[in-house]
Amino acid sequence: MISGNDDEYFMRQALKEAEQAFKQDEVPIGAVIVGGGRILARTHNLTEKLNDVTAHAEMQAITSAAEAIGGKYLDDCAMYVTVEPCPMCAAALRWAQVGRIVFGAFDEKSGYRRIGGVLLHPKTQVTGGVLEPQCADLMKAFFRRKRSL
Repeated sequence: MISGNDDEYFMRQALKEAEQAFKQDEVPIGAVIVGGGRILARTHNLTEKLNDVTAHAEMQAITSAAEAIGGKYLDDCAMYVTVEPCPMCAAALRWAQVGRIVFGAFDEKSGYRRIGGVLLHPKTQVTGGVLEPQCADLMKAFFRRKRSL
């Protein structure tokens, strides 16, 4: 079982991905998917690079993890993502049957909770606020930089 200390470790890995996105002028959201205590996928937003509005970190991670395990269901896996998933990503996480979602910063404007937990698979466990200040600060820095241009 993954402990709270593990949650912080894996969230730091997701933050490294978010920092990569920041450097590439992408919205700085990073994600990792963990299964069997190891990272199966590590990704970040690629919407600008791919010119694809669906290329969110979570979507990229689902695809990579499914390929890594050779199956589409991630029920024995945990997704670590630096910002609360949007409704699109939450629905994809439902279809992938991700066992657990751990996110950093809450997203009051665009997060899935705004619509409700019904978007997630009924068995999915959710933990929010892991390393929230670091995750939120990176997002704030990105949008501050965008507004100053």
